[in-house]
Amino acid sequence: MKKPRGRPAAADKSADSHDDVSERIRITLAKAISEGALKPGSKILEEAIADHFGVSRTVVRGALGVLESDHLLERKRNRGTFVAEPGIEEARSLFEARRKLEGILLELVAARVTSAELESLEKLADEEEQVHQHGDEKSRAVQSGQFHIALADLAHNSVLTEMLAKIVARLSLVMSLYEDHRHDDCGADHHRMIVQALKEKNLQQAQQLMEHHLADIESRVKLTTGQGDRHSFISVLENFS
Repeated sequence: MKKPRGRPAAADKSADSHDDVSERIRITLAKAISEGALKPGSKILEEAIADHFGVSRTVVRGALGVLESDHLLERKRNRGTFVAEPGIEEARSLFEARRKLEGILLELVAARVTSAELESLEKLADEEEQVHQHGDEKSRAVQSGQFHIALADLAHNSVLTEMLAKIVARLSLVMSLYEDHRHDDCGADHHRMIVQALKEKNLQQAQQLMEHHLADIESRVKLTTGQGDRHSFISVLENFS
């Protein structure tokens, strides 16, 4: 009886290579979305991506499919794939989920974190302060998000950290669509106070500070259809003027 023949080594290598490129495409687009370079409603140009990365559109669609499942992209029948435009109820659910999840993560961090890890987190808050003073708006937003993911990492629960990262990414779309006014304060002071509360082993205070910080972020958005439409229209003007 003949043994089933596996795929040739060259085919395996090719598949692995395509998987690597697909992941690079996913990471590139996810970063562009989270940093605001790709706005909600922007059309994703599959052919341009395929040409840039030197792969087929099939490989590109594999990456886009992952981003669709993460709710960062949405496919519209007979029109193509676009950066997602979260609705008002979705935005409210995301804010609620983030508040609950960050509270749980703080409990785990308080129970598991080491002094060295807290020192590292404090340095990140200091770097954020420097970016706040000397960096641009995009750099501030990126640094602020990094703090929350770094804090989540200290809970040593990769599943919860991944959940938070996906929520934060989707909320970047919410902020793009519904933010009513921009604050000069990027949250570095709040972050530093949260770290200090953790160093003092005061979980309740850390959670209260986090609630206040997230409420401040949420207060910057105006969850109305008109606000979302306004931002979409302004985006069109910026692209064509």
